[in-house]
Amino acid sequence: MTQRDGGCLCGAVRFTARNVPETAGICHCETCRRWTGTALVGVGLKDTDVTWKGAAHIRRRQTSSWAERAWCAECGSNLFFRFTGDGAYAGEIELPIGIFDDPNGFRITNEIYIDHKPDSYAYAGEDRQVLTRAQCVEKMPLLDGE
Repeated sequence: MTQRDGGCLCGAVRFTARNVPETAGICHCETCRRWTGTALVGVGLKDTDVTWKGAAHIRRRQTSSWAERAWCAECGSNLFFRFTGDGAYAGEIELPIGIFDDPNGFRITNEIYIDHKPDSYAYAGEDRQVLTRAQCVEKMPLLDGE
């Protein structure tokens, strides 16, 4: 795990993330696809491990009963997905790898909602856990119905 910096397109929002893992995941759920325009390729970490500069420019929206998404009010860059519900993932966020100053060096270890992935693209590599929506709901029941 390392420290990495990043920010939005216009620079109004910057961050320093500590304890950043070398692993990343992909989510193909409809909400992530609509939020990113494709799948969310993100890095999960504790929200307390991220220090924000320009926080006045961050806008948030509760996008399900258990999560919120945030973006820069100035340029619209997606900044993070944060779990707001209780349970195993409480206090965790996902930062899209594209907002890191250096997005290199991450290894994809899981791909979820694979049964919701459009047939128009695929990610290379076989060395990762792949779960359907039903398997995700089985692991985390609060996802049911969303």
